[in-house]
Amino acid sequence: MKADHTLSAADPTFADVLAARSFLAEHLPPTPMWSYPALDAATGAHVFVKHENVQPVGAFKVRGGLTLLAGLSPAERARGLVTYSTGNHAQSIAYACAAFDASCTVVMPAEANPAKVRAVRAFGAEVLLHGANMAGAQARAEAYAAAEGRLLVSPGDTAALVAGVGTAYLEILTAEPDLDAVVVPVGSGTGAAGAVLVAAELAPGCRVIAVQSTAAPAAHDSWRAGACVTRANTTVVDGLATGRGFELPQRVLRSGLADFLLVSDADIARAQRLLATHAHTLAEGAGAAALAAVLAHPTEFAGGRIAVVCSGGNASSAEIAALGRDAG
Repeated sequence: MKADHTLSAADPTFADVLAARSFLAEHLPPTPMWSYPALDAATGAHVFVKHENVQPVGAFKVRGGLTLLAGLSPAERARGLVTYSTGNHAQSIAYACAAFDASCTVVMPAEANPAKVRAVRAFGAEVLLHGANMAGAQARAEAYAAAEGRLLVSPGDTAALVAGVGTAYLEILTAEPDLDAVVVPVGSGTGAAGAVLVAAELAPGCRVIAVQSTAAPAAHDSWRAGACVTRANTTVVDGLATGRGFELPQRVLRSGLADFLLVSDADIARAQRLLATHAHTLAEGAGAAALAAVLAHPTEFAGGRIAVVCSGGNASSAEIAALGRDAG
């Protein structure tokens, strides 16, 4: 049976984000957003950190997973879901499937973060390890969904995921409506797309700025080219490790993203250390990427009121060990 791709039939809207907020209010409390004087001094800006690392799966993507499952029919849930991910999307879908009593299979790259693999399995999902990267995992997931008649969920081209994660930006811009910019890390681009939808309605003067690793620049290059492209994916930051642009979030980004910046993996590691020492926060690499952009592009943000999204705290043991090493 052919896998069903109809979940991405329509682009998400601001109304969809509002509907997601109403549903999620019964499941997830708003996450905190704090500023830290030591961090302001280090960046030259007034920085607000949105702590999505405190979500029940340790990352913002749980908002999208729950929104997706809530919107499926009982018949769709009964088919079971299949998706592919380097980790946080996997945990989100596994968590949501457990909440809605739906079967879940996740294909992850063969060298996926072992801690994230364990977490996905702990939520009751089946994990298949396949491929050297996301492209290999995607191919296996598509074949598995087609063979088993299950519902295939793209981590990027699924409108409900964008609507769900967009609720984080409702919280940000409701709490601080006069921000100069919101900086968003990008893997597939669902978070940045949600930010664009919300900022256009609530804070049109606030610039939404995306950030990605120079070692996996597919979304960045897709946005600048105006069409989805594939690129080498060699980053060690698994939350940013995508090798292609995704059509749905790219369409939304082209409607209102102010800028798209690149930072190195070394810049991200520096930002992880700064979050740990100056903001008492354990961030995985992707969770530190937004702050890395503020540090690496100081003239872009100097003196501004900036929200950075700590999208996740699922740091590997190697990342945690590196926090104690000298930054120099």
